[in-house]
Amino acid sequence: MARPPVYDDALRERLLSETVEAIDTHGVDGFSLRAVTSAADTSTSAVYALFGSRDGLVAAVIDDAFASFGAAQLRAEADGLTALGRAYRDWALANPVRYRLMFGGALLACAPEDVPSSDRAIAPLVRTVTALLPQANEADVRTRVLAIWAQVHGAVSLQLAGVMPDGTDWRVVFEAVVATIARDITHPTP
Repeated sequence: MARPPVYDDALRERLLSETVEAIDTHGVDGFSLRAVTSAADTSTSAVYALFGSRDGLVAAVIDDAFASFGAAQLRAEADGLTALGRAYRDWALANPVRYRLMFGGALLACAPEDVPSSDRAIAPLVRTVTALLPQANEADVRTRVLAIWAQVHGAVSLQLAGVMPDGTDWRVVFEAVVATIARDITHPTP
């Protein structure tokens, strides 16, 4: 009896990377699994063995993106709120396809257990806000975290969408956003 093929972490990483490229070119619904596996120098059986299905592969790409994003947030956490915002932007600009996958609706098609890194990615911001607002209750911290996330996400998404005319200095815009966030968390307006 023939032994089943062994699929290693390097192949898994190639499949994730090739899937990101294919999604960038053809979209989540339009990419070809055969093209991805060909580019990764494997067969579709590897996808089914490693990810269970095409949807499992997409969920793994999204989870991998959240894990990478979360690692960037974790590295910035010790430097505070402004550093977290900058790390958010830096990661998104370096990974625009993964960013769009994370926040463009594809996550809604995934079961929460298929994307466990999505919950962990925001943990550094939660801890930072909790430390800055030691008297706040859990609901207030959650509200602040979501408000901060919305502001940072909005600025980054506008930049990636290219909605402003050429010549807009997005670094300056973003620094104004994070400065406002930092000011507002220490001196909130009623």
